[in-house]
Amino acid sequence: MNARAGYLLVIVGTLVVAVGHATQKPAGEDAPLPTIVGHRGLILDAPENTLASFKACLELGFGFELDVQRTKDGHLMCLHDTTIDRTTDRKGSLTELTRYQTVGLDAGSWFSPRFKNQRIPGIDQVFSLIASYPKSTAIYAVDIKLNDAKVEVDLVVLAKKYDILDRLLFIGNTIQDAQVRQRLYAADRTVQMAAVAHDSKELVVSLANPLTTWVYVRYLPSPAEITKIHAGGKRIFIAGNTVAGHQADNWAYCIGHGIDAILTDYAMELGRQLRRSKQSK
Repeated sequence: MNARAGYLLVIVGTLVVAVGHATQKPAGEDAPLPTIVGHRGLILDAPENTLASFKACLELGFGFELDVQRTKDGHLMCLHDTTIDRTTDRKGSLTELTRYQTVGLDAGSWFSPRFKNQRIPGIDQVFSLIASYPKSTAIYAVDIKLNDAKVEVDLVVLAKKYDILDRLLFIGNTIQDAQVRQRLYAADRTVQMAAVAHDSKELVVSLANPLTTWVYVRYLPSPAEITKIHAGGKRIFIAGNTVAGHQADNWAYCIGHGIDAILTDYAMELGRQLRRSKQSK
Protein backbone atom coordinates (compact mmCIF):
# COMPACT_ATOMS: atom_id res chain seq x y z
CA MET A 1 0.00 0.00 0.00
CA ASN A 2 1.21 3.53 -0.78
CA ALA A 3 2.53 4.92 2.47
CA ARG A 4 1.19 8.38 1.72
CA ALA A 5 -2.33 6.97 1.69
CA GLY A 6 -1.82 5.00 4.88
CA TYR A 7 -2.95 7.71 7.27
CA LEU A 8 -6.29 8.01 5.50
CA LEU A 9 -6.98 4.30 5.65
CA VAL A 10 -6.26 4.29 9.39
CA ILE A 11 -8.84 7.05 9.89
CA VAL A 12 -11.52 5.31 7.92
CA GLY A 13 -10.60 1.75 8.82
CA THR A 14 -13.08 1.55 11.68
CA LEU A 15 -15.92 2.02 9.23
CA VAL A 16 -14.95 -0.81 6.88
CA VAL A 17 -16.90 -3.59 8.56
CA ALA A 18 -19.92 -1.37 9.20
CA VAL A 19 -20.46 -0.17 5.65
CA GLY A 20 -18.48 -2.63 3.57
CA HIS A 21 -21.58 -4.63 2.67
CA ALA A 22 -24.05 -1.73 2.49
CA THR A 23 -25.13 -2.70 -1.01
CA GLN A 24 -26.29 -6.18 -0.03
CA LYS A 25 -29.96 -6.70 0.70
CA PRO A 26 -30.50 -7.44 4.42
CA ALA A 27 -32.92 -10.25 5.18
CA GLY A 28 -36.47 -9.13 5.77
CA GLU A 29 -36.14 -5.65 4.37
CA ASP A 30 -38.11 -4.34 1.41
CA ALA A 31 -35.22 -2.73 -0.44
CA PRO A 32 -31.43 -2.91 -0.44
CA LEU A 33 -29.46 0.05 0.82
CA PRO A 34 -28.04 2.34 -1.85
CA THR A 35 -24.51 1.99 -3.12
CA ILE A 36 -22.34 4.94 -2.14
CA VAL A 37 -20.38 6.34 -5.07
CA GLY A 38 -17.62 8.75 -4.11
CA HIS A 39 -17.31 11.69 -6.51
CA ARG A 40 -13.84 11.36 -8.07
CA GLY A 41 -12.96 9.14 -5.14
CA LEU A 42 -12.93 10.29 -1.54
CA ILE A 43 -12.69 13.85 -2.78
CA LEU A 44 -12.77 15.67 0.59
CA ASP A 45 -10.11 13.48 2.16
CA ALA A 46 -7.67 12.68 -0.67
CA PRO A 47 -6.71 14.23 -4.02
CA GLU A 48 -9.37 13.57 -6.64
CA ASN A 49 -8.89 10.96 -9.37
CA THR A 50 -5.81 9.40 -7.77
CA LEU A 51 -5.13 5.83 -6.75
CA ALA A 52 -4.89 6.91 -3.11
CA SER A 53 -8.41 8.36 -3.26
CA PHE A 54 -9.82 5.32 -5.06
CA LYS A 55 -8.09 2.86 -2.73
CA ALA A 56 -9.68 4.60 0.26
CA CYS A 57 -13.13 4.10 -1.30
CA LEU A 58 -12.42 0.45 -1.98
CA GLU A 59 -11.26 -0.12 1.59
CA LEU A 60 -14.53 1.39 2.85
CA GLY A 61 -16.71 -0.64 0.51
CA PHE A 62 -17.73 2.46 -1.46
CA GLY A 63 -17.88 2.75 -5.20
CA PHE A 64 -16.41 5.75 -6.94
CA GLU A 65 -16.73 7.88 -10.04
CA LEU A 66 -13.73 8.35 -12.33
CA ASP A 67 -13.14 10.65 -15.29
CA VAL A 68 -11.64 9.64 -18.62
CA GLN A 69 -9.36 11.73 -20.84
CA ARG A 70 -6.68 10.78 -23.38
CA THR A 71 -3.00 11.63 -23.82
CA LYS A 72 -1.21 12.70 -26.98
CA ASP A 73 -0.12 9.11 -27.64
CA GLY A 74 -3.60 7.69 -27.12
CA HIS A 75 -3.50 6.40 -23.55
CA LEU A 76 -6.66 6.73 -21.47
CA MET A 77 -5.99 8.62 -18.25
CA CYS A 78 -8.01 9.54 -15.17
CA LEU A 79 -8.41 13.32 -15.16
CA HIS A 80 -11.47 15.54 -14.87
CA ASP A 81 -10.21 18.63 -16.69
CA THR A 82 -8.75 18.85 -20.17
CA THR A 83 -5.72 20.60 -18.64
CA ILE A 84 -3.37 19.55 -15.85
CA ASP A 85 -3.34 23.06 -14.34
CA ARG A 86 -5.70 22.58 -11.39
CA THR A 87 -4.61 19.21 -10.04
CA THR A 88 -0.87 18.94 -10.76
CA ASP A 89 2.30 20.99 -10.35
CA ARG A 90 2.48 21.78 -14.07
CA LYS A 91 0.34 23.53 -16.66
CA GLY A 92 -0.86 22.60 -20.12
CA SER A 93 -3.25 20.30 -21.94
CA LEU A 94 -3.22 16.56 -21.36
CA THR A 95 -3.48 16.08 -25.13
CA GLU A 96 -0.06 17.71 -25.48
CA LEU A 97 1.59 15.11 -23.23
CA THR A 98 2.53 11.48 -23.69
CA ARG A 99 1.73 9.02 -20.94
CA TYR A 100 5.43 8.82 -20.10
CA GLN A 101 5.49 12.58 -19.55
CA THR A 102 2.56 12.40 -17.12
CA VAL A 103 4.62 10.21 -14.80
CA GLY A 104 6.66 13.27 -13.82
CA LEU A 105 3.63 15.23 -12.67
CA ASP A 106 2.78 15.59 -8.99
CA ALA A 107 -1.00 15.19 -8.70
CA GLY A 108 -1.17 15.12 -4.91
CA SER A 109 0.73 18.01 -3.30
CA TRP A 110 -1.90 20.56 -4.30
CA PHE A 111 -4.24 18.76 -1.89
CA SER A 112 -1.80 18.01 0.92
CA PRO A 113 1.96 17.44 1.28
CA ARG A 114 1.10 13.95 2.55
CA PHE A 115 0.06 13.03 -0.98
CA LYS A 116 3.18 14.32 -2.71
CA ASN A 117 4.00 12.45 -5.91
CA GLN A 118 0.60 10.90 -6.41
CA ARG A 119 0.28 10.55 -10.19
CA ILE A 120 -2.45 10.94 -12.76
CA PRO A 121 -3.38 7.27 -13.06
CA GLY A 122 -4.00 5.46 -16.28
CA ILE A 123 -7.44 3.94 -16.66
CA ASP A 124 -5.71 0.57 -16.85
CA GLN A 125 -4.27 1.19 -13.37
CA VAL A 126 -7.69 2.14 -12.00
CA PHE A 127 -9.33 -0.94 -13.51
CA SER A 128 -6.54 -3.11 -12.14
CA LEU A 129 -7.13 -1.63 -8.68
CA ILE A 130 -10.85 -2.40 -8.86
CA ALA A 131 -10.05 -5.95 -9.99
CA SER A 132 -7.85 -6.41 -6.92
CA TYR A 133 -11.03 -6.17 -4.80
CA PRO A 134 -13.01 -9.07 -6.33
CA LYS A 135 -15.52 -9.23 -3.48
CA SER A 136 -16.62 -5.63 -3.94
CA THR A 137 -20.27 -5.27 -4.95
CA ALA A 138 -20.06 -1.50 -5.44
CA ILE A 139 -20.70 0.49 -8.61
CA TYR A 140 -17.86 2.26 -10.39
CA ALA A 141 -19.13 5.10 -12.55
CA VAL A 142 -17.04 5.84 -15.64
CA ASP A 143 -17.47 9.48 -16.66
CA ILE A 144 -16.47 9.67 -20.33
CA LYS A 145 -15.21 13.20 -20.95
CA LEU A 146 -13.90 12.89 -24.50
CA ASN A 147 -15.72 12.12 -27.72
CA ASP A 148 -13.40 10.59 -30.29
CA ALA A 149 -15.56 7.64 -31.43
CA LYS A 150 -12.90 5.24 -30.10
CA VAL A 151 -13.02 5.68 -26.36
CA GLU A 152 -16.04 3.42 -25.87
CA VAL A 153 -14.40 0.36 -27.46
CA ASP A 154 -11.10 1.08 -25.71
CA LEU A 155 -12.83 1.23 -22.32
CA VAL A 156 -14.80 -1.97 -22.88
CA VAL A 157 -11.67 -3.82 -24.02
CA LEU A 158 -9.80 -2.69 -20.91
CA ALA A 159 -12.70 -3.58 -18.63
CA LYS A 160 -12.86 -7.07 -20.10
CA LYS A 161 -9.12 -7.48 -19.70
CA TYR A 162 -9.50 -6.91 -15.96
CA ASP A 163 -12.85 -8.75 -15.79
CA ILE A 164 -14.75 -5.83 -14.24
CA LEU A 165 -17.18 -4.83 -16.99
CA ASP A 166 -20.16 -5.95 -14.93
CA ARG A 167 -19.15 -3.56 -12.13
CA LEU A 168 -18.93 -0.45 -14.31
CA LEU A 169 -21.67 2.05 -15.07
CA PHE A 170 -20.95 4.35 -17.99
CA ILE A 171 -22.01 7.97 -17.51
CA GLY A 172 -20.53 11.28 -18.73
CA ASN A 173 -21.20 11.70 -22.45
CA THR A 174 -23.12 8.44 -22.30
CA ILE A 175 -26.08 9.92 -20.46
CA GLN A 176 -26.86 12.45 -23.21
CA ASP A 177 -25.30 11.22 -26.46
CA ALA A 178 -27.18 8.47 -28.30
CA GLN A 179 -24.16 7.78 -30.53
CA VAL A 180 -21.97 7.11 -27.50
CA ARG A 181 -24.58 4.66 -26.19
CA GLN A 182 -24.72 2.93 -29.57
CA ARG A 183 -20.94 2.52 -29.66
CA LEU A 184 -20.89 1.11 -26.12
CA TYR A 185 -23.68 -1.32 -26.96
CA ALA A 186 -21.88 -2.38 -30.12
CA ALA A 187 -18.73 -3.01 -28.09
CA ASP A 188 -20.58 -5.30 -25.67
CA ARG A 189 -24.31 -5.80 -25.26
CA THR A 190 -23.99 -6.44 -21.53
CA VAL A 191 -22.56 -3.00 -20.81
CA GLN A 192 -24.31 -0.99 -18.09
CA MET A 193 -25.13 2.58 -19.08
CA ALA A 194 -27.55 5.33 -18.22
CA ALA A 195 -29.60 8.07 -19.86
CA VAL A 196 -30.17 11.34 -18.02
CA ALA A 197 -33.40 12.69 -16.55
CA HIS A 198 -33.32 16.23 -15.15
CA ASP A 199 -37.06 16.16 -14.41
CA SER A 200 -40.20 14.07 -14.72
CA LYS A 201 -40.62 14.90 -18.40
CA GLU A 202 -37.14 13.68 -19.28
CA LEU A 203 -37.65 10.61 -17.11
CA VAL A 204 -40.25 9.30 -19.55
CA VAL A 205 -37.72 9.44 -22.39
CA SER A 206 -34.89 8.01 -20.28
CA LEU A 207 -36.96 5.12 -19.02
CA ALA A 208 -38.02 4.23 -22.57
CA ASN A 209 -34.44 4.04 -23.87
CA PRO A 210 -33.92 0.46 -25.09
CA LEU A 211 -30.14 0.35 -24.56
CA THR A 212 -29.85 1.60 -20.99
CA THR A 213 -29.98 -0.41 -17.79
CA TRP A 214 -29.96 2.60 -15.44
CA VAL A 215 -31.71 5.96 -15.21
CA TYR A 216 -29.43 8.84 -14.23
CA VAL A 217 -31.61 11.29 -12.29
CA ARG A 218 -30.59 14.80 -11.27
CA TYR A 219 -33.66 15.46 -9.14
CA LEU A 220 -35.54 13.59 -6.41
CA PRO A 221 -38.01 11.35 -8.26
CA SER A 222 -41.39 10.69 -6.67
CA PRO A 223 -42.09 7.34 -4.99
CA ALA A 224 -44.36 6.47 -7.90
CA GLU A 225 -41.59 7.25 -10.39
CA ILE A 226 -39.10 5.14 -8.43
CA THR A 227 -41.54 2.24 -8.47
CA LYS A 228 -42.09 2.68 -12.21
CA ILE A 229 -38.36 2.70 -12.96
CA HIS A 230 -37.78 -0.50 -11.00
CA ALA A 231 -40.85 -2.12 -12.55
CA GLY A 232 -39.27 -1.33 -15.92
CA GLY A 233 -36.26 -3.41 -14.94
CA LYS A 234 -33.88 -0.48 -14.48
CA ARG A 235 -31.92 0.90 -11.58
CA ILE A 236 -31.56 4.49 -10.39
CA PHE A 237 -28.32 6.45 -10.13
CA ILE A 238 -28.82 9.86 -8.52
CA ALA A 239 -26.37 12.75 -8.79
CA GLY A 240 -26.34 16.52 -8.78
CA ASN A 241 -27.32 19.27 -6.37
CA THR A 242 -29.86 17.22 -4.42
CA VAL A 243 -27.32 14.71 -3.07
CA ALA A 244 -23.77 15.92 -3.79
CA GLY A 245 -23.53 18.01 -0.62
CA HIS A 246 -24.03 16.99 3.00
CA GLN A 247 -27.81 16.67 2.55
CA ALA A 248 -29.06 14.27 5.19
CA ASP A 249 -32.76 14.77 4.48
CA ASN A 250 -32.38 14.04 0.77
CA TRP A 251 -30.16 11.07 1.52
CA ALA A 252 -32.79 9.73 3.91
CA TYR A 253 -35.39 10.06 1.14
CA CYS A 254 -33.18 8.11 -1.25
CA ILE A 255 -32.49 5.42 1.35
CA GLY A 256 -36.14 5.08 2.31
CA HIS A 257 -37.45 4.89 -1.24
CA GLY A 258 -34.97 2.45 -2.73
CA ILE A 259 -32.65 4.60 -4.86
CA ASP A 260 -29.92 2.22 -6.02
CA ALA A 261 -26.79 4.42 -6.06
CA ILE A 262 -25.94 7.89 -4.75
CA LEU A 263 -23.06 9.99 -6.12
CA THR A 264 -21.81 12.42 -3.48
CA ASP A 265 -18.80 14.43 -2.33
CA TYR A 266 -19.58 13.37 1.25
CA ALA A 267 -19.17 9.62 0.98
CA MET A 268 -18.03 9.07 4.56
CA GLU A 269 -20.93 11.07 6.02
CA LEU A 270 -23.41 9.18 3.85
CA GLY A 271 -21.76 5.95 4.98
CA ARG A 272 -22.43 6.83 8.60
CA GLN A 273 -26.04 7.67 7.81
CA LEU A 274 -26.49 4.38 5.98
CA ARG A 275 -25.09 2.51 8.96
CA ARG A 276 -27.49 4.24 11.33
CA SER A 277 -30.38 3.53 8.96
CA LYS A 278 -29.48 -0.14 8.83
CA GLN A 279 -29.18 -0.38 12.61
CA SER A 280 -32.57 1.24 13.14
CA LYS A 281 -34.43 -1.33 11.04
